[in-house]
Amino acid sequence: MEHVRLGGSGLEVSRLCLGCMSYGDPQRGTHPWTLPEEEARPFVRRALELGVTFFDTANVYSAGSSEEILGRALKDFAASREEVVIATKVHGRMRPGPNGAGLSRAAIMTEIDASLRRLGTDHVDLYQVHRWDPLTPIEETLEALHDVVRAGKARYLGASSMWAWQFSKALHTAELRGWTRFVSMQDHYNLLQREEEREMLPLCADQGVGVLPWSPLARGRLTRDWDERTERSQTDAFGRDLYDTSASDRAIAERVAQVAEQRGVPRAQVALAWVASRPQVTAPIVGATKLHHLEDAVAALSLRLSEEEVTLLEEPYAPHPVAGF
Repeated sequence: MEHVRLGGSGLEVSRLCLGCMSYGDPQRGTHPWTLPEEEARPFVRRALELGVTFFDTANVYSAGSSEEILGRALKDFAASREEVVIATKVHGRMRPGPNGAGLSRAAIMTEIDASLRRLGTDHVDLYQVHRWDPLTPIEETLEALHDVVRAGKARYLGASSMWAWQFSKALHTAELRGWTRFVSMQDHYNLLQREEEREMLPLCADQGVGVLPWSPLARGRLTRDWDERTERSQTDAFGRDLYDTSASDRAIAERVAQVAEQRGVPRAQVALAWVASRPQVTAPIVGATKLHHLEDAVAALSLRLSEEEVTLLEEPYAPHPVAGF
């Protein structure tokens, strides 16, 4: 497994990140399709065996149980805490009432401690704002995050889906005030959703920010026949809002299948190889609910698409409304 620097920082991460939203107590939170702990643990172990050392979760995933499962699995399977890079996020609602969500100082200071307790560690390597908070001044958010880093509770800071002007404002404000700067952007990017190529990816390239695409396989739409349905696709309300049924999307999915058949590899490898090969991308965040998903993801890093194949895959794309904020 290749390891690369995360943006302009000195932090080394594996070229794949295991996303842990699929692991959690199905009775907690809003993801009834998640794998409970005993079913989830083999995925963390296998990821480590394959050389994946980068793991991403969030406080809001399955009401904190994703963090709990990941923390216990890494303690049992990783050779040491220093071997792994743990990323989590803050923003989503964790409890009713005031200060139970968002990016205020009150919310951040409460949630970092809660995440550390659930993960069973004294620090996270990458602490990310899960979305932009329009109700809190960016100065308040950035100073609180800087204090989290200064306290040793997080080592690096990252952000997730927002408008490029918002991210630019955050980067500039942190630099102006001498606060810890974001080193990564976790955004929605795949063959069906390429709107980030317009402003966000060029901004990240210019500012030395690492890019960690989420949903690189478009919630599985690029890995199966277009009309095929899964339990998750029928119960994942957020996922249903991410992708439309336009002719261009269907055409892209069919071309992924075409290239995969010609290459003799699963469709997931083709779709992920495209994302991983984009010059701004540091490490795609892959979910896995079957062990072969991990094998396919690692194999995709070695799959080199020809210029003709890339053109074939990209050609049907049509502009889309931005989705995932």
